[in-house]
Amino acid sequence: MKTGCLLWFCCVAAVWADRADLGSEELERYFNNRVTQLEGQLAGALAATQDVEVLRAEQVEQRSLLLDMLGLKPDRERTPLQATVTGTIERDEFTVEMLHFQSSPGLYVTANFYLPKKRVGKVPAILYVCGHGSSKKEGVSFGNKVTYQHHGIWFARNGYACLVIDTLQMGEIEGIHHGTYRYDRWWWHARGYTSAGVEAWNCIRALDYLQSREEVDGERLGVTGRSGGGAYSWWIAAIDERIKAAVPVAGIASLRNHVVDGCVEGHCDCMYHFNTYRWDFEQVAALVAPRPLLISNTDKDSIFPLDGVYQVYRPVRRLYELHKASGNLGLNIEEGPHKDTQPLRTSAFHWMNRHLKGTTRTDTFEMAAVKLFEPKELKVFDHLPADQINTRIDEVFVPKAPPPGIPRDSESWNQQKVAWKSKLRKLSFAGWPARKLAPAVNLRDGGSGDGMRRRIMVYQPEPDVTCAVHLVHLKGAELREIKRVKLRVADGTTHEQWAQDPGRPRDANHAIAYLQPRGIGDTGWEALKDKKKNIQIRRRFALIGQTLDGMRVHDILGGIRMLRGLLHPEVVIVVEAHGPMAGNVLYASLFLDRPLDSLVLFDLPSSHREGPYFLNVLKVMDLPQAVAMAAERSAVTIHGEKSPWEFPRKIAERFDWPPKQLLFKNAQSK
Repeated sequence: MKTGCLLWFCCVAAVWADRADLGSEELERYFNNRVTQLEGQLAGALAATQDVEVLRAEQVEQRSLLLDMLGLKPDRERTPLQATVTGTIERDEFTVEMLHFQSSPGLYVTANFYLPKKRVGKVPAILYVCGHGSSKKEGVSFGNKVTYQHHGIWFARNGYACLVIDTLQMGEIEGIHHGTYRYDRWWWHARGYTSAGVEAWNCIRALDYLQSREEVDGERLGVTGRSGGGAYSWWIAAIDERIKAAVPVAGIASLRNHVVDGCVEGHCDCMYHFNTYRWDFEQVAALVAPRPLLISNTDKDSIFPLDGVYQVYRPVRRLYELHKASGNLGLNIEEGPHKDTQPLRTSAFHWMNRHLKGTTRTDTFEMAAVKLFEPKELKVFDHLPADQINTRIDEVFVPKAPPPGIPRDSESWNQQKVAWKSKLRKLSFAGWPARKLAPAVNLRDGGSGDGMRRRIMVYQPEPDVTCAVHLVHLKGAELREIKRVKLRVADGTTHEQWAQDPGRPRDANHAIAYLQPRGIGDTGWEALKDKKKNIQIRRRFALIGQTLDGMRVHDILGGIRMLRGLLHPEVVIVVEAHGPMAGNVLYASLFLDRPLDSLVLFDLPSSHREGPYFLNVLKVMDLPQAVAMAAERSAVTIHGEKSPWEFPRKIAERFDWPPKQLLFKNAQSK
């Protein structure tokens, strides 16, 4: 047998050693200040009202938002579970059933169900959710439920039913959690998919299963788990009020811990909702109130630091006090590292006994939680089901916006555009600053030669972010005389070429410029050149409700506004970009008060599946719709394949646009 839990943790620890070094003071300051803006929301809500009924109503709304951020909105259909028991083990005190159910058709959950033999009436039940604890032999996975069997055994020996469920990753059917952490599946951001959502859904359906069992008292359900299981305990306790007692162990810390201190570098995607509505993590904890909640952790846990645990606990304690339910909130801190220790288990057992059985005993238990079974004994499947979708669940779990039809008239088209832009601002670009800024400009001399002059315009599209535009024009020309600009927006591969050879303006009224969004060029972040650091920077953006691409759209908006403020009042701006950056330019053009004159886009991806990656964008629309919206405002030329752009071509035909409004060329850029 090979147990993967310790191997996984060693891998995490290696990454964790470099966690706080982003290689840029500006970047570190940016994340620190954005987290500061999001902190204290729960405390502010409690200060604003002491009315418990108001708080309850807000809790209902907040729970709906969390479901949305987990990819569980619109409500998923609770299809038949198709629960199947594949084997049973008999012991003197309890039985163990090997079983599976389908949380959605083809999405299999493998589990072990521990049931005490001595029962008087229906018994309380515990949903035990596993952390990362792989158990494999010769390439066959027994599921991480095997690693955590001792919890189910203890509960059954002490009068509880306990369902121990496998997670998507490291289960018998091995899906993945590490979409952005390891596999460059940045389209998860665009899709609004997180593996945390699958785990939350499987937990909801696990409660459905427990309530279907005649041996179980469906009104006395608890949940516990540690590490990843601690996180899933938070999700299910927050979103499902059937949970009457919860003990998340080492499963939550503050947003500051994850983003500023770098805990994100020690966690895979299953730990996080998509922070569309820009919460601190204490707001997840607040959704459990006033139900019994024991927050449990160790004092030396490097990936769930103690200061962050306290930061979550304090405002939640005030909320419980307001509900007059102080006795329903507990904080348990044991000595030790990030490890499944007996003291942590004992505290969880006491909490469940108190709140699900009504006992008040606090003496030491006579029996420890011990493992009794070989991994193979607890395996559910002899052969994995052919109809499983576990291994491709990221492709189907969150529905994309359906392809739009061609509008029948201009009124319906205008309504559609307004709806798309409104949803984009709410779901994809909520991280933009609330106010439009006219960026302050530091104008520098970039040197002269060959009859040309270069000016470097350094600007801040938002506080703590520095971008630059290089402008090349003929010597002697005044900025306010420049009436036409070819503006190139640099990406990671084009900025060096354009810095060395920006091109030559044809006359005094003409200029060539290239814009460097955040992280690129003169003010670029060295960390983006390091793949591991690049990954963790981009994951941090998602935790504060942004993406790097989404904020670069804002940088482009700021650069264009800056140029319009410095150059001729009626300056004509033609913008050129390549690849995913062309997509950023496309979206920037939609949010300008005054349309651009022309967009020239090379190798524009046909879908956000290939980038650019904006949070939740595929829940709203895809790139063909953005092309149609942009081409109505500005002339758009796309260099590349014509076939993906049927929708904008049909829009152009429907509304009889001029031929030059939307052009397709196969010529390559120079």
